[in-house]
Amino acid sequence: MQNTADSALDWADVSRVQQGDSAAYRAVVERHQRSVTRLMSRFTRDPAVVEELVQTVFIEAWRQIHNFRGEAPFLHWLTVISTRTGYRFWKQQAKQRQRHARLEALPEPVAREENSEAAHDAATKVHMVLSTLPPRDRLVLTLLHLEERSLKEISALTGWSLAMVKVQAFRARRKLAQVLERAQS
Repeated sequence: MQNTADSALDWADVSRVQQGDSAAYRAVVERHQRSVTRLMSRFTRDPAVVEELVQTVFIEAWRQIHNFRGEAPFLHWLTVISTRTGYRFWKQQAKQRQRHARLEALPEPVAREENSEAAHDAATKVHMVLSTLPPRDRLVLTLLHLEERSLKEISALTGWSLAMVKVQAFRARRKLAQVLERAQS
């Protein structure tokens, strides 16, 4: 959760950017780069791709910053852009897999200092299993279970209705169970 001081700093910096001070955007990026990187690491385990996705998020935010009205915290607005960027990435990956009709090797996982080797291995396995699901299913399961977002938050982040999020989560869990059953047999 974003604290009040960061919200005030965001609003001040964003206002300056909207008035033409492009240098103020650097402070915004520096303040939120860690949060965006953490979220983007949910969409891929490849550090180079994570970095590319983070850059894409901040470029998209720069292009759309004139639309930010301050009705919600800037970090929430940035999280919506991040979620949609990650979802587009998964959709592009799915199209590439269909075109090439081959399995891609898993990229190297993103290492985290605070994680043990067992946690690192578990994260890699979770990523591998989720990568077998369609992008919509991956997105809803990632946000719901890995990011621990509420259904209402997922609805806001994705632009889907609450009913659609519930149905998508139900169907995604069912597909995940089928994948796991096939893997065990």
